[in-house]
Amino acid sequence: MDKIELKVTKREILGKKVRHLRRQGITPVHLFGHGIESLALQCNTGELERVLTQAGHTGLVNLKLDNEKKPRTAVIREFNRDWRGGRLLHVDFYQVKMGEKIRLEVPIVLVGEAPALKSKANMLEHELGTLTVECLPGKIPARFEVDISSLAEAGQTIRVKDIALDKDVTVLNDPELVVVKISFRPAEKLEEVVVEKPAEMVEEVVEAAEEAAPSAEKPTEKSKET
Repeated sequence: MDKIELKVTKREILGKKVRHLRRQGITPVHLFGHGIESLALQCNTGELERVLTQAGHTGLVNLKLDNEKKPRTAVIREFNRDWRGGRLLHVDFYQVKMGEKIRLEVPIVLVGEAPALKSKANMLEHELGTLTVECLPGKIPARFEVDISSLAEAGQTIRVKDIALDKDVTVLNDPELVVVKISFRPAEKLEEVVVEKPAEMVEEVVEAAEEAAPSAEKPTEKSKET
């Protein structure tokens, strides 16, 4: 992936006093990594927002620190926002070594359309949103795309082992973990889907759900009369 540049400076203000930095459009930043001294840093909030958008949790960022001639290559490990207004509060960067493998979470993105969803009796469940991988920093994938167009009926699944991987990337998740599956829509959810629909359509959807549901013992004529 292309590296993204961000200018940062050393931070002298620590603790609760950093709120004054935020009011000035400056966000506190922390840099740490394997075998390096942790650093308290700061940078322009607008530039940092740009980097967050471009890099996510997988992009490499070149941190240009004060007067250091060589930038420090890092990934975004974590960031915090004010839950009330979404204001950026703090960002943690993890400094990487290009020849040393790193472990991180890579997002899973669903692509395509599942034929099974043409029936309102079915629903899609996305059970795993990221994969834990280990690889060299230069081999970090931006995302894993999972094509769901093969899911044609309820009960079908795509598991971790079904995802195509680069030979240089090792996935640490259990291969049998379900990433996405097609399930029958619960009865109460089915009612929400068909609410305010014409009566004929309601009947068609309910009948489809009954046909798709696992077979159960049906009452005999005698039991209906009692």
